[in-house]
Parts: sequence; structure tokens; C-alpha cells
Amino acid sequence: MATSTPAAVPSVHRRALITWLAVYPTITVVLGLLGPATARLPLMLRTLILTAIVVPVAAYALVPLLMKANAALVRR
Repeated sequence: MATSTPAAVPSVHRRALITWLAVYPTITVVLGLLGPATARLPLMLRTLILTAIVVPVAAYALVPLLMKANAALVRR
């Protein structure tokens, strides 16, 4: 029976960088796409719409993908 050793958890600084790498481009793209359509909405509503899109995309797709890439990079 082969056991695999779990990858070491990245430092808090590396996790922050990984999160930023997921969030910043996502915010930029969503603002670029929805900015003109939401420009006349109140700031709180624009922020709600932006975060309702960005947080799930980053949390469920991009951060896990970047964490896997980081683990592969560390294993090399």
C-alpha cells in the first residue's frame, strides 16, 4: 500500500500572495466587464455584485488551482 505524504502548507506570506494572484486579476476582469453596466448603481450595490462574483470564483476555483500549482512547484 503506497502512502503519499501531504504537501507542506505554504507560509502565510505565500498563501497571501496566492490569494492576491487569484483576486486581483478576477476583480480587474469583472470590473472591466461589468463596470459600465453597474456605473450608475450605488457603491454598496456595485460592491455587493462584484464580491458575489469574485469571492466564489476565487475561493472555489482559482485559489485551489493556484495552491495545486504551488505544491507542484515546491515538489520540483
